[in-house]
Amino acid sequence: MTDFEQLMAYQRETSALAQVAGRLGWDQETVMPRGAAGQRSEEMAAMESVLHERRSSARVGDLLETAQAPDAAGEAQLRDIRRAFERANKVPADLAKQIARVTSQAQGLWAQARADEDVAAFLPVLEQVVALKRQEGAALANGGDVYDAMLDDYEPGMTAVEISALFDAMRPRLVALRAAVLAQSSPRGVTGHFDEQAQMQLARRVAKVFGYDMSRGRVDKAVHPFSSGSGSDVRITTRTNGHDPFNCLYSTIHEVGHATYEQNIAPDYALTPLGQGVSMGVHESQSRIYENQLGRSRAFTGWLFTEMKAAFGDFGVADADAFYAAVNRVAKGHIRTEADEVQYNLHIMLRYDLERALMAGDLQVTELEAAWNDRFAADFGYGVDKPSNGCLQDVHWSVGLFGYFPTYSLGNVYAGCLHEALRRAVPDLDTQLAAGDTSGATAWLAENVQCHGGLYAPRDLIERAYGHDVSEAPLLDYLEAKFNAIYEV
Repeated sequence: MTDFEQLMAYQRETSALAQVAGRLGWDQETVMPRGAAGQRSEEMAAMESVLHERRSSARVGDLLETAQAPDAAGEAQLRDIRRAFERANKVPADLAKQIARVTSQAQGLWAQARADEDVAAFLPVLEQVVALKRQEGAALANGGDVYDAMLDDYEPGMTAVEISALFDAMRPRLVALRAAVLAQSSPRGVTGHFDEQAQMQLARRVAKVFGYDMSRGRVDKAVHPFSSGSGSDVRITTRTNGHDPFNCLYSTIHEVGHATYEQNIAPDYALTPLGQGVSMGVHESQSRIYENQLGRSRAFTGWLFTEMKAAFGDFGVADADAFYAAVNRVAKGHIRTEADEVQYNLHIMLRYDLERALMAGDLQVTELEAAWNDRFAADFGYGVDKPSNGCLQDVHWSVGLFGYFPTYSLGNVYAGCLHEALRRAVPDLDTQLAAGDTSGATAWLAENVQCHGGLYAPRDLIERAYGHDVSEAPLLDYLEAKFNAIYEV
């Protein structure tokens, strides 16, 4: 084999091991017995130790010196392998292993503390996670900005300065739209009890409607919905609430957006650096456009209304127009994953500022709950009633995903750009969606975004599909047009 072929063979083995580690994480979130938590943390630490050793191996460095890429895709493979190699060699192996061990423990402690509404029970392990992630960030930054180094893990090339400027541009129009909408009468929501088994049956049907290949995936339940895996094994989770079927259905559509991205990447890239989504911002663009611009559209909700009536009978909504308004209802609430499109990004801005302060040392973990509650009251105009509606609601910090949150809003911005381009490319999109046919939209996204995997840099990928520079304007224009019409502002 050539040096390039040897490097790729080695990389495929490393990627296969990483997929096994990911499956351990999926198992921990779904079916692992509670008593296995301690052993699982050791298993995760052992896997991370092996992966870190492989990624930082001198053999990889030697092959990177001599390998010659056969084509543009090969150049991109070398780019990403080199990036991972340099990153792995900045982070001490013992630190990487300890982070894996502690975050595995913290995940279970967070879930229990959330269930018990007990912030104090979670703070000691969160302090350990924050301390370890600060060390990792400092090692990666090598004298630069620690938060930028962490953000780069999830959105390569992005900086906190750019994110802050984006949020500053978005906030005034979002706040003004929220004020205008909340000043109007709110549409009626759904009422009654919705059998949770029936919810899961409908969720699986909707997943298939959006192109999720169940022969290479599965839908399970978890505390916090997520997608896991790539290639031929991509699994998703959702959650159910007997009084709120939208939680299950739209969490499922959201995670299907992530999952189909992974399933639709070119098969030749499987188990290579290009065989996964290029960034979390691009990943989120897929989940958000599936969930919102497609799944919450007037056309698709008309079809879903009929499916809901078949599954649950009368649920207090008179017709398809009222159902569309109910699906897109803007209301007070604490939970980010249940937030409407108007307010969702305001939740992200809160978390972004808090985690930057945590990483900079300007905010201590012991101060987090009070800081969260104060900021939430200032941003949303009402208080946090319990920790599970406040600083315990998200899993991200327990598992060390600092730098991840801003990619949610970046994904919304990307989705706004892609939606504008999609409408140009598929002029009869609404007719298709009204029939429960998403294939026109999903095929366009597969061709223009998903199949490329990690071939292009994140912003380049979106701009190739959109045809213009990335901008927050399409998202904000879409939100204003949609919600001004629903609320007759």
